[in-house]
Amino acid sequence: MKILVINAGSSSLKYQLIDMQTEEAILKGLCERITMSGGELTQKTSDGRKLNIKKDMKNHTEAIELVLKAMVDEKYGAIKSIDEISAVGHRVLHSGEDFSSSVLIDDEVIRICEKNAELGPLHMPGNIACIKSCREVMPGVPMVAVFDTTFHSTMPAKAYMYGIPYSVYDKYKVRKYGFHGTSHKFVSEETIKLLGKKQSRIIVCHLGNGSSISAVKDGKCLDTSMGFTPLEGLVMGTRSGDIDPAAVEFIAKKLGLSTAEAVQYLNKKCGMLGISELSSDMRDLEAAIKAGDKKAELAVEVAAYRIKKYIGSYAAVLNGVDAIVFTGGIGEHSAYMRRLVMSDMEYLGVKFDLEKNAAPADGVCELSAADSKVKVLILPTNEELSIARETKALAL
Repeated sequence: MKILVINAGSSSLKYQLIDMQTEEAILKGLCERITMSGGELTQKTSDGRKLNIKKDMKNHTEAIELVLKAMVDEKYGAIKSIDEISAVGHRVLHSGEDFSSSVLIDDEVIRICEKNAELGPLHMPGNIACIKSCREVMPGVPMVAVFDTTFHSTMPAKAYMYGIPYSVYDKYKVRKYGFHGTSHKFVSEETIKLLGKKQSRIIVCHLGNGSSISAVKDGKCLDTSMGFTPLEGLVMGTRSGDIDPAAVEFIAKKLGLSTAEAVQYLNKKCGMLGISELSSDMRDLEAAIKAGDKKAELAVEVAAYRIKKYIGSYAAVLNGVDAIVFTGGIGEHSAYMRRLVMSDMEYLGVKFDLEKNAAPADGVCELSAADSKVKVLILPTNEELSIARETKALAL
């Protein structure tokens, strides 16, 4: 049983073919520059065979056709026939308030996704275009939409409402939605297995160029840091995170920016990149810190401080915590960031082992002392596998 997992953007298409008997990816690939000149497909099988095709793709249909051709390539593919694909799981950014879980795709689901496209204008058009193309090229193959937001749909109204007139929320659906849902779901479920108990209080720290934190009780999300868009919350690679809206207006006036330009500025020019005025990449910042760069040091300290504050607030929301889990590129690989975040956490019952934290981590790793009341873990995320599991449950 093999499931194709697709993560489409406006001009890109990532894909994995997962064998559900082993839950291992037997093939991974990427199409770039869809709708533009200089299109390219790169693909690698689990046994190391690599394929590179330079070909313009004028739309997502041509991209999907190229993907299917590459997967059955006699020399570089992983399957003999497209008939071996049992189902397709599509990562879709936004569910709005219309879906609280993944769904089998039909015409009505596509219509609702098109209605919600204004909630995610950068990603939703590509998601929808790819779904339509797949249905055209692979008629009869069941397909599932796995939304980035639905894991957070269990948040109570007191967590997702903003302090705005209710009529504005009711008419325009302006509220906190949260993102990175497939990652938070996967990591929290795996953590529950490790804890060995269904009643659990888990804080998941998904830290990468885009970062978010969630408070998960008994497998259900009670709160998360990202909001109406992924801009709210933590200080990220290039995103500002939480900021006074009046400060945004002030900055926009001083820099001569329109509203749209100001939002773009907060998304692309701020965060650790903005503070350091050097880089959004944690590896670059750590190297600069070692070389004595004070702005790089401040950028990381500000980001770590924001993470620490969210952990404290979510411990209050959960009435305690059983596990704090780090995942994502920074969460899994930056001992420096983890040390800054976990310092002075004794009040929570955390005993953080600095030696374990400094040691190279590979896979699941416990960073807390044996007698710590709270487990601190590294747990690599696997969003594609999470999508494949959801797809299998609904489609097969």
